[in-house]
Amino acid sequence: MGTSQSTRVALPAVDEKSPPDADLPNKRAVREGFQPISLDAVNFLLSDMQGALGPYLVVFLVTQQHWSKSSVGLVTTIGGLLGLTMQVPIGMLIDATRAKRAVVVVATTGLAVGATVIFLTPSFWPVLFAHTIMAVVGDVFGPAIAAITLGLYTRETLARRTGRNAAFDHAGNVSIAIVTAGVGYYFSQRSVFLLVPVFGALVIAAVLAIPADAIDHSRARGADPLPGADASAEVVFRPARLLSLAKMRALGVFAGCALLFQFANAPLLALAGQKLAIAHPDVATALTSACIIIAQVVMVPMAILVGRMADGWGRKPLFLVAFAVLPIRAVLYTFSDHALWLLGVQVLDGVGAGIFITLLPLLVADITQGTGRYNMALGAVITVQGIGGSLSGLAVGLIVDHFGYNAAFVTMGICAAIAGVAFFLFMPETLRRPIGGAGVTPKAR
Repeated sequence: MGTSQSTRVALPAVDEKSPPDADLPNKRAVREGFQPISLDAVNFLLSDMQGALGPYLVVFLVTQQHWSKSSVGLVTTIGGLLGLTMQVPIGMLIDATRAKRAVVVVATTGLAVGATVIFLTPSFWPVLFAHTIMAVVGDVFGPAIAAITLGLYTRETLARRTGRNAAFDHAGNVSIAIVTAGVGYYFSQRSVFLLVPVFGALVIAAVLAIPADAIDHSRARGADPLPGADASAEVVFRPARLLSLAKMRALGVFAGCALLFQFANAPLLALAGQKLAIAHPDVATALTSACIIIAQVVMVPMAILVGRMADGWGRKPLFLVAFAVLPIRAVLYTFSDHALWLLGVQVLDGVGAGIFITLLPLLVADITQGTGRYNMALGAVITVQGIGGSLSGLAVGLIVDHFGYNAAFVTMGICAAIAGVAFFLFMPETLRRPIGGAGVTPKAR
């Protein structure tokens, strides 16, 4: 399920040269009775809930309810577009509110209700309404859990905690593939949606197990002072504006690179699955599931490793590994249609995506430290990523229709290489290291 770690938060030694409140969230969390296992459970269970809503919905509607592909596409497109448009406003809400646990509870309830509606009345209008609600509330979980984590841990321990979050998330993804397969086999595809309210109740219990007073809401929105700044100065929150994000050059560079990364990465699994289906039609579903499970299993140790290395190596070198792996993976898919080869290449998916997913919230936290706009910025980056993923589906379809699968793989590899070169040339290192022991660090804005 994840790493075996103590359920007590280890209090780091206080460096007299560091800001006086640097370890406040850890001490505060321990004082209020926070147990890390509750945050582990939230990450693990939320992955289970969201995992039941993606490909399983499409398969259920097409194969069991005999929907046309255009109807399914309309439902998923509307939900996807609304989800993209709401990502930044939801980030702004999470920055502003002190009721972050309540936001997760409400979103979880909405997800459970939507899944129940689909189970009870899988006809067009109820499914459209339910899927739209689920797409919007699904935007809450990433920024909310990132914010809660930022409010519970110090900057010194944030990298490891982010890696641990990602590890439990990926472990949850593996578990849902297994549990859903079992439920679908022994009961029905339709019954899969009842897993969502069951896991939802567990998520609500886990998030409420995090004491409300353990969360430092100033730190949770990235309003903690920068190293070398006056730590006693009060950070006044003002309504976030999108214009403030445009002034963060590093955030803009990263968002552009993330768009290209997702543009190249998003269609690769589907393309590999299609190649497997063509070459091995009798076991296509099992092989596609194997592709997903292989990548997720590899992501678990990668997330832990990246969390441990991010403060020593810095963010940029690790990100460059992720950018380098993606074009290699894309090109390797063209070498063979053999099932073992394609499944072996999926290991690289776990490496590249594992690094990227783990470091993304950490890098945004670096860039936005002291601004109070962490969740808004995170929402903006996720939105840009989503746009890249959405555009790639159409582009890849056209390439495959006119030039074939290998041309699509090579094109995605070129896009990934461009993203990597741009990241290398224009993205600064965002890890703030003390200069001369005085606690002053360069800005990465």
